[in-house]
Amino acid sequence: MTLASQPPQQQQDGPAFILYLQGSEYDDGLHRLTLWVRHLLLPVYGREVGSTAPWCPSWWRHPEAVAQLYGLWMAWKELTGPGSAATGPSTWHRDYLAHVMASLRDPSGPFAGCKAGAHRAKEAPGMDPYPG
Repeated sequence: MTLASQPPQQQQDGPAFILYLQGSEYDDGLHRLTLWVRHLLLPVYGREVGSTAPWCPSWWRHPEAVAQLYGLWMAWKELTGPGSAATGPSTWHRDYLAHVMASLRDPSGPFAGCKAGAHRAKEAPGMDPYPG
């Protein structure tokens, strides 16, 4: 899923957010994200799955999860990469990790209805036509 509109003005050297990518750029960004989630995030920070803390094994099929995890990964790269401050990892844990994981794993979050080993698509809320 990508947004049809163009992204707001970005820093010249800053990466584009995944929801603004399309086609092969989106596929490449998602592939790199799945590697980070599989090899770093879940082994280190993935807690047990339960009804009060759901997780979808096909999380990439949930646009909200993709957006939140991509933002978390972007912050990880900025705050833990070469040249980052010594307090970067602490800042990442405090300001990013806990909030994103709590949001994703909330019983009414994007994985509501998903069970261990089973994805269930969520229906997005509707919206009446704008009268303007």
